[in-house]
Amino acid sequence: MDRNDAAPAPEAASADTVDTSEVYSERPPSRDGIGKVYLGREISRVMGHRGADWLERPARERKERPDLFVDSLPLDPTDTVADIGAGTGYLTFRVAPRVSRGNVFAVDIQPEMLDIVRDRISEREIENVTPVRGTVTDPNLPADSIDLAYMVDAYHEFSHPYEMMTALMEDLTPGGRVVLAEYRKEDPSIPIKPLHKMSEAQVRKEMEAVGLEWVETKDMLPRQHFLVFRKPVE
Repeated sequence: MDRNDAAPAPEAASADTVDTSEVYSERPPSRDGIGKVYLGREISRVMGHRGADWLERPARERKERPDLFVDSLPLDPTDTVADIGAGTGYLTFRVAPRVSRGNVFAVDIQPEMLDIVRDRISEREIENVTPVRGTVTDPNLPADSIDLAYMVDAYHEFSHPYEMMTALMEDLTPGGRVVLAEYRKEDPSIPIKPLHKMSEAQVRKEMEAVGLEWVETKDMLPRQHFLVFRKPVE
């Protein structure tokens, strides 16, 4: 697929001014979905905190190459970073050393996940990781503070993706980046349930709907797209 041929997105606007009935639709839920449809995509069910062990599975290092993901993030040592849908902090604590003079906000809506993050902060004596309890519509981050936000296999589970990403836009600095990693829907050989995958075109459509600009797509990960977006500099 030509990287410049993603499906068109609706014009971006503030979540406060948009009737979300125009953004979402409903249908009978599929086996792994919630029946809520956003820009043609049924939103998947959330993997709860009882799935924490799956996030930490040893095979993840080999099958998903989190080292390549972290190495590919456009980071500076002083950056303020947000791990949205941080879960157990699996990636948070890999990113933290890369921003030794900055900070990583570990954002999750599940208090049980944040308890795990707090325990690891204490055990490892980490000083630049801050747990944040978000909501389904807002990551609850300081406005105009985030240089880079990333979401790994999390965005497709957001029950209110339009509201969440619109709120995140307010938290990004001008020119701030957003990176998403999602299992490649275009590849049927990847053994992940369909609603837990996203195509490049769908990701681009949804990010552009809130005003983010696509920067690049990389395919160096074994199973996931790596997409980079940017908040426009006004």
